[in-house]
Amino acid sequence: MSLHSPHPQPKSHHPAAAGIVRNQRRSKRMGLSVSIGLSGEDRLKCSFTMPARATNLNQHGAAVQLTRDLAAGSVVQLRNKNGSQVSARIVSQLKASRGCSTYAIAFVEQDGGGTNFWGISFPSNG
Repeated sequence: MSLHSPHPQPKSHHPAAAGIVRNQRRSKRMGLSVSIGLSGEDRLKCSFTMPARATNLNQHGAAVQLTRDLAAGSVVQLRNKNGSQVSARIVSQLKASRGCSTYAIAFVEQDGGGTNFWGISFPSNG
């Protein structure tokens, strides 16, 4: 019996491995925290509109904290303090603690539609 498999094992997509590709991000993160409105459907297909907190902002998304169970791949609407609205996809759940979950989100519009949503200038990635 051989210890080597003839088929390569799939690479792990474990969150701890994400730090290895940190320098491949599309834009730099800003360690800011802002209040936003968030609406959509939760994992049970119940519609909601509620306040949320966005952290680790970047031109393409953020991490959002709220008290709803959301499914990866679902699309939600974010509204900022100026009333601007943008669609974002739930990429993954980062953590959950005491009824509050943190999700990674990415803006759906890849043509720059979300780049001014936060109302701040981001440093260049180069």
